[in-house]
Amino acid sequence: MKQGTVKADILLLLTATIWGFAFVAQRIGMDYVGPFTFNAVRFALGSFSLLPLIWILQKRQSKTDSQISSSQPKISILFGGILAGGALFAGASLQQAGLVYTTAGNAGFITGLYVVIVPLLGLFWRQRPRFGTWVGAFLAAIGLYFLSINEEFTISFGDLLVLISAFFWAGHVLLIGWLAPRTDSLKLASAQFAICSLLSFLTALAIETISLSSIWQAAVPILYGGLGSVGIAYTLQVIAQRDAHPAHSAIILSLEGLFAAIGGWLLLSEVLSLRSLLGCSLMLAGMLFSELSGFFSKKKLNS
Repeated sequence: MKQGTVKADILLLLTATIWGFAFVAQRIGMDYVGPFTFNAVRFALGSFSLLPLIWILQKRQSKTDSQISSSQPKISILFGGILAGGALFAGASLQQAGLVYTTAGNAGFITGLYVVIVPLLGLFWRQRPRFGTWVGAFLAAIGLYFLSINEEFTISFGDLLVLISAFFWAGHVLLIGWLAPRTDSLKLASAQFAICSLLSFLTALAIETISLSSIWQAAVPILYGGLGSVGIAYTLQVIAQRDAHPAHSAIILSLEGLFAAIGGWLLLSEVLSLRSLLGCSLMLAGMLFSELSGFFSKKKLNS
């Protein structure tokens, strides 16, 4: 294995770890501030934290990160930021509100279902999902049943909110896939975080009580969520995926839910039952099967 690939895998593992433990930070932050206040400050920090990286890459005139594909029509950063930021706001708001009522581990695994949902949403664009996608969706659905559905065949309110958020995360992924070739990816990221922060702040003004003392009390989880999860992890992902093997990326980044469960256990004393562990295992298997079947199908076609 090449040294660059090993380094990329390590960076991706660190990214998945940071993202997983971010669910714990989001959960703790709810003890001090409302979900919209938390997201308003968090995504504002995330937007500003990307500015140095944007400046460095522009200075180096990187062809891979700063130049837009000439074969695609250009789209303004503002327009792209509003589209992506709106989807991000919906997904992040539902996820954050759900974390008030569910565990960090549950939220991490359920959010990861967007990996399976993305190709299924392609049906609306008359794209036929691969057989592996259907198998992955089936495994993930069974896993969700064991993780979230109780004996009365009802799902907890928090898990339901996070599940709905997964559909918005999937829509966000599709939007980014459409926007990325048409605009600067890092500028788009910073713009969408800024739009999400603005929408969260306006909503917080309407329905929450914002106080500087509460924000100060939640400073550590907010800083982790903003600078760590958004700024640092996003930067690491951009760097790593220059050299990362696609299959490795799929496997490693899917571990986000596992690290969320570990973080919840270590820091919040959350314990998964055997039933929940079975559900998490099936969901992870479904996510990996869906991702890797697509990779190997492309590899077979290209060989």
